[in-house]
Amino acid sequence: MSDTPPETPDFDAMTRDIAEVPAVEVIVTVAVNLMSASAVKLGLSEEGEKYKDLDEARKLITALAGLLDASATEISSFHAAPLRDGLKSLQLAFREASIVPDDPGQGPGEKYTGPVYG
Repeated sequence: MSDTPPETPDFDAMTRDIAEVPAVEVIVTVAVNLMSASAVKLGLSEEGEKYKDLDEARKLITALAGLLDASATEISSFHAAPLRDGLKSLQLAFREASIVPDDPGQGPGEKYTGPVYG
């Protein structure tokens, strides 16, 4: 056993670090994490079917759509456009992966984006 106490997180430093990050960067980072998690749950990762879970993917894609819908005017089209493209790709991948596809407008996130067609 070691005589040194375990290190505790420096919450003051963590708070200072997050305070320096622009809101746009936080929003884009969260969106990219939601996109990545959605892709994994759609079975699009290297391990494919191992992590595929369409129920979880639906939740993540809907959360991503809601975030993008709510923040579109705040993050500018420079940031929003590629995120919207990624969202549409995930929505189409979800439709393709579903055994019984949702009706147009009923897929994940489509209440925010409108119907998605290939």
